[in-house]
Amino acid sequence: MYISSTQIRVRYAETDQMGYVYYGNYPTYYEVGRTEALRQLGTTYQQLESLGVAMPVASMSLKYIKPAKYDDLLTIKTIVKETPHMRMHFQYEVFNQEGVLLNIGESVLAFISIEKGKPIVCPDYLIELFTKALNEQGAD
Repeated sequence: MYISSTQIRVRYAETDQMGYVYYGNYPTYYEVGRTEALRQLGTTYQQLESLGVAMPVASMSLKYIKPAKYDDLLTIKTIVKETPHMRMHFQYEVFNQEGVLLNIGESVLAFISIEKGKPIVCPDYLIELFTKALNEQGAD
């Protein structure tokens, strides 16, 4: 299992009238978690796109447990349990600064050829990065 953590401070513009994070912002937090997980592995979405690979979201689910509030320092844990192939599965856990679990979610992203607009297999270099990371952190 590969686990990456990144932090985000809740901005005022991300909250509703009650001072809670608007529910539609969590997928954006997940995207930050995914982006930083890839960066921590040694790659970026920009690098994938330069190779002609896009990663659109195929599905997403999320569960709200407790509200995040304005100015909370959130920790987004991004979890990958298996080496990607044609799709990549991400799980997320969002905690506040007290370590309270606020939200959980999952997304599945597909690998698509930008040129052809068709599904493709994950690039070899990304498989190698995840295989190494999963072996180092210990696969379940």
